[in-house]
Amino acid sequence: MEDLGPVAWPPEPIRTERLVLREPEPRDRATFVELLASPEVHTYLGGPRSRDELERDLPVVPGQWPGSFVVELDGSMIGNILLRRATVHRRPAAVGKADLGYLFLPRAWGFGYATEACAAALGWLAGVLPGEPVVLTTQSANVGSMRLAAKLGFTEVERFEAWGAEQWLGMRSPAATAS
Repeated sequence: MEDLGPVAWPPEPIRTERLVLREPEPRDRATFVELLASPEVHTYLGGPRSRDELERDLPVVPGQWPGSFVVELDGSMIGNILLRRATVHRRPAAVGKADLGYLFLPRAWGFGYATEACAAALGWLAGVLPGEPVVLTTQSANVGSMRLAAKLGFTEVERFEAWGAEQWLGMRSPAATAS
């Protein structure tokens, strides 16, 4: 994966009805460790990383690159949205396209925050790279991510086996809108 290319970064914070999407800051490091070490968050992502390893290896400001947004609720980080260019991918249909990824703390699940934050990030992308299609890959067993993909306007391109499980690849055309 690579950055998105010629986009001005960082953008002004993106404000939604309940959330703020902004660039990562040093105060977010502990939450990044929590996200990356969480067994629940990584159920469909190959398992969590070791907290000790993360504490040792994560930079002071994790995720500091164009397309990496901290999702903040009431002044605290609850998740991370990632938009990167899929320069290498297991599926040819995804190569060269923007790729959407997201991680949210379990305590933030079930309130619509992921839908709200991803829709805002996709809106930002549409403004800075008009006409850019976006791909999303998730395990087909991840019911929550499958629902989110549908709400955001992603449609199935294909299913494939990888990492010991069936994966789902969806694409969102530039004209798609979240519902």
